[in-house]
Amino acid sequence: MTTQHPPAPAAPPSAQDPATPAHSGEQPPATSTARTPRQLWTRTRGLLIAAVILVIAAVTIALVRSGAAHGRLDPRSADPGGSRAVAQLLADRGVTTRVVTTTAGARDAAGPDTTLLIASPDLLTDRQQAQLHAATTDSGGRTVLIAPGAPSLGTLAPDVTADPAPSLDALAHPDCSLPAARRAGDAETGGRRYATYPADADTCYRSESLPTLLRLPEAKGGDTVLIGAPDILLNARLDQQGNASLALQLLGSRPHLVWYLPSLSDDAAATDTDRRSFFDLLPSGWLWGTLQLFVAAVLAAFWRGRRLGRLVPERLPVAIRASEAVEGRARLYRKADARDRAASALRTATRTRLAPLIGVPPSQAHTPETLLPALTAALRTPGQDPRLLLFGPPPANDAALSALADQLDALEREVRHS
Repeated sequence: MTTQHPPAPAAPPSAQDPATPAHSGEQPPATSTARTPRQLWTRTRGLLIAAVILVIAAVTIALVRSGAAHGRLDPRSADPGGSRAVAQLLADRGVTTRVVTTTAGARDAAGPDTTLLIASPDLLTDRQQAQLHAATTDSGGRTVLIAPGAPSLGTLAPDVTADPAPSLDALAHPDCSLPAARRAGDAETGGRRYATYPADADTCYRSESLPTLLRLPEAKGGDTVLIGAPDILLNARLDQQGNASLALQLLGSRPHLVWYLPSLSDDAAATDTDRRSFFDLLPSGWLWGTLQLFVAAVLAAFWRGRRLGRLVPERLPVAIRASEAVEGRARLYRKADARDRAASALRTATRTRLAPLIGVPPSQAHTPETLLPALTAALRTPGQDPRLLLFGPPPANDAALSALADQLDALEREVRHS
């Protein structure tokens, strides 16, 4: 495709470069505006390389994190984050360990000779938590909650609230009368801290005066134990300090240990989730964060949209020839395929110049009902209808645009010499 030489869209005839006629009929050298494959690669290679790096980084992080999370707190897993070591030590002491993945299995296992360990209580739905609390209350057994927070404490341990600030001390002293803690000594229970608890609770391993391990006694000899962090159960941390001693005493007080790992395939979780809306599944932090982002976006819009005052004309540092300005604008129109804007500029400029020649006020120069009758009367050629020429549709291609410019020039010359 070649670039035609459009006429001056808005400049009057006096502003034209005398050395370059508006329509001399000469064609400029052909210039291609299409980018070569090399140019496209040069312009886009930075973005493509950045996108490839982001994809590789995302896949790498996903693989690393998925490998680290595999078997976490699973008594069958020998990974650093698993708990197979503590299960084997309990087996050596005659304690059987059984893994369940459903709420029904955990609920049925509750009893006076059973320790029920809930690995991730915060992942349970309200309905699951209520079922487990009803089954373990007054069962005479022990319930161990690993790092429970606000989502689960309200149901599984109603008299306990978690402090929002986690413990920064991984290792702590017992500082309590609980025999298991006193025999174990220092242990890594740091994680969640508990701000309020019943008066008869055993509070151990304090961090800034708040305990990270609680034992809540219940009727019929049962109790509930809250551990602020899972470190004492992990394979990688079991041999540190008194972690193994504390874990074996807390989990080995009954002959049977039921290890509950919540699963997405649990029918109880699926049934409860179906009753909840999408917004109920979002954590409150995401909702507040979205609201803050919306407010920030509104404030930014007001800030960027403020009035900066009226436009002030500025003198150019150098004089630019009218022909150069016309050619620059024509190239911009050509690059954007803005034939409609170019044709509108040509027609507007022509109507503005014709109006005083035929006695039409400048304010009526763009009104067909006023301009066309006066123009038809001034033309020497009878029966000529300039409506399509001055108010018609935009040209369909560059050749039609050049023809329109020539016809407008011919019309203006005819009016000037009539």
